Amino acid sequence: MRKLKITELNRISVEEFKSIQKIPLVVVLDDIRSLHNIGSVFRTSDAFCIERIYLCGITACPPHPEIHKTALGAEFTVDWEYVENTVETVDNLKKEGYFVYSVEQTEGSVMLNELHLDKTKKYAVIFGNEVKGVKQEVIDHSDGCIEIPQYGTKHSLNVSVMAGIVIWDLFNKLYQ
Repeated sequence: MRKLKITELNRISVEEFKSIQKIPLVVVLDDIRSLHNIGSVFRTSDAFCIERIYLCGITACPPHPEIHKTALGAEFTVDWEYVENTVETVDNLKKEGYFVYSVEQTEGSVMLNELHLDKTKKYAVIFGNEVKGVKQEVIDHSDGCIEIPQYGTKHSLNVSVMAGIVIWDLFNKLYQ
């Protein structure tokens, strides 16, 4: 096997990315502290053609060199918007017809591997603060919660890793 060169990957341009159809999925970042985590979520969102990212609360916004370091330009391809209040964002998404899931360990959460989606519907997923998770008030306004099954001694994941797992899984459920 030979490793492919970047020129052999047939990547689309920013203009082409902006014009292609996105999967019906929106990402909401709720009080994310780490600029590297924010950049990583942008990059994952680009890879799987997410509609938009909402940056809420203390979540930093591009342009920022530390976001760019992990986003590698995805902050220019993925549409994003800053909204200070996460609950307002959730309520507006629901009014626009999105089914909103918080990604959090809660009573009654649905395990990601057991989640079934309707390909004719639109979805939003909320990822919370690295220490405190998704705020209870935001969970209260969500339609449901998704939990990633974990089997080791730790019961948490880095938020950008969690976003990668969830976005990949939802992409497969909505796109395939």
